[in-house]
Amino acid sequence: MAAKELHVTPAAISHQIKGLEEHLGLRLFRRLARGLELTRAGQALLPKLRGGFEQLSDALEEMRAIEEPGTLAVSAAPSFATRWLAPRLHRFVAAHPELDVTINASTRLIDPKKDDIAPGDALAGSPMENADIVVRFGTGAYPGFRVDKLLPVSVTPMCSPRLAGGKNPGSHPLRTPADLRHQVLIHDNVSFDNGGPLWDAWFAAAGIAGFDTSHGLRFSHAMLALDAAAEGMGVALGMPVLAAPDLAAGRLVAPLKLSLPLKFAYYIVSDEPASGRSDVAAFRNWLLAEAARDIK
Repeated sequence: MAAKELHVTPAAISHQIKGLEEHLGLRLFRRLARGLELTRAGQALLPKLRGGFEQLSDALEEMRAIEEPGTLAVSAAPSFATRWLAPRLHRFVAAHPELDVTINASTRLIDPKKDDIAPGDALAGSPMENADIVVRFGTGAYPGFRVDKLLPVSVTPMCSPRLAGGKNPGSHPLRTPADLRHQVLIHDNVSFDNGGPLWDAWFAAAGIAGFDTSHGLRFSHAMLALDAAAEGMGVALGMPVLAAPDLAAGRLVAPLKLSLPLKFAYYIVSDEPASGRSDVAAFRNWLLAEAARDIK
């Protein structure tokens, strides 16, 4: 039976058994007229061998899963996934039809403030999200992981064309930073490098003091703030990297020239062992190529 399953002759099986017994210095089988019977040494060895072969089989299956086409799990912050990644993902899918891509939008892909991390919350600081590769908005300081800087980030005031031109009823045109006194400020979940309000940092860079930024509309995600600005509800400090489709379509305009760079940026992060996989490397290289197109 063993010879049939292994597609070899009975003589070959007998030869291998004899060679193993000589190597171990133990008899593993008794040769009987009706066939072979395990000795006590053989009976003791069998469970360990069976377990070892099962582990070897599992390892080989995992290795094949890494190399064979399959599903690539990607995580990114909701605003990035919606505004930057999704509109161009078709190009990766067209270039790699053998891969199924799963996108998970999660706020855990934004570096938390120290005050926001609950004691013992190990997941809060981890850059991974049960994914093969992630795009994280943060500092890029993730020891033990492969990290590639994807896109630098800056913010600038954005609003609808009608609001900028003062065409809404009772509105004032937006031509200088001082004109923002007449506008509703829109806030999102992004803060400045020191953890302070983003609008305060922008006004400081513009050389304007004493501006009360505590009022306005507040949203939990940057994409919601951009949508509100496009609807003429006020002025948002938007990231051009996220607002590019709206700016190109004319839904949003950036009427003021001052752009405030942030220390935080978008980074590609992957586990060191997974970073060399062909599918992970392909997605990482594609992300970097797409970012290079934007920066040009």
